Amino acid sequence: MSHASDPAATPKQPGRKRNPVWAAIREVLIIVVVALIISLVVKTFFFRAFYIPSGSMEETLQVNDRIFANLMVPGPFDLDRGDVVVFRDEEAWLPPVAAPDSNPVSEFFTFVGLVPDPSNQHLIKRIIGMPGDTVTCCSPDGNLTVNGVDIQEPYIYPGDNPSDIEFTKTVPEGKIWVMGDHRAASADSRYHEDLQGGFVDFSAVEGRAAVISWPLDRLGSISGHHEVFDDVPEPAGASSK
Repeated sequence: MSHASDPAATPKQPGRKRNPVWAAIREVLIIVVVALIISLVVKTFFFRAFYIPSGSMEETLQVNDRIFANLMVPGPFDLDRGDVVVFRDEEAWLPPVAAPDSNPVSEFFTFVGLVPDPSNQHLIKRIIGMPGDTVTCCSPDGNLTVNGVDIQEPYIYPGDNPSDIEFTKTVPEGKIWVMGDHRAASADSRYHEDLQGGFVDFSAVEGRAAVISWPLDRLGSISGHHEVFDDVPEPAGASSK
């Protein structure tokens, strides 16, 4: 008697011939749908593409760079001094712009998060002051101070001063003080005292700039230079990080 797993025991069953063209199309459609789902999840919860239109963050970021920002901050991973952040222009620091021309291809790539959304106004700057910090320009040595400690800023554009504007600012709760790395070409917190003191709301931050994705010869991570702030004490009344 033949065993059930014996091929001789299983009669040959006639079946419909598989259409190889439809099988190939079906496989491609499945791959596209899965890729779209993954892209939408990544765009919604993890990373988003942005475009650098100006030189305000040189030489860290160059005009026409494309970057990806980590959308997990602020949130599970907190922000810190030195982080380069992308934030919505909720206080109208930028002049209004006309809606750019688009086409179905660019709209598709924008939808899945592979290219920046040109319809939203965003800025990118470096965090210098966190809530409770007092940021001052300048010390007798010409440096910024944070909570009374001089900081040496290696990311500043060569030839720029830490600031040509004197100021002393204590950052309110729920806000940050931001400055561009190209200090002489950055209309940052210093220039918007008429708009909630120049401070940026935590809630306006889209995420932390994580990596330069284009051009390929600039591919790499974006440094927060946290070592610059190692000796800065926490503001009075704040819990340590």
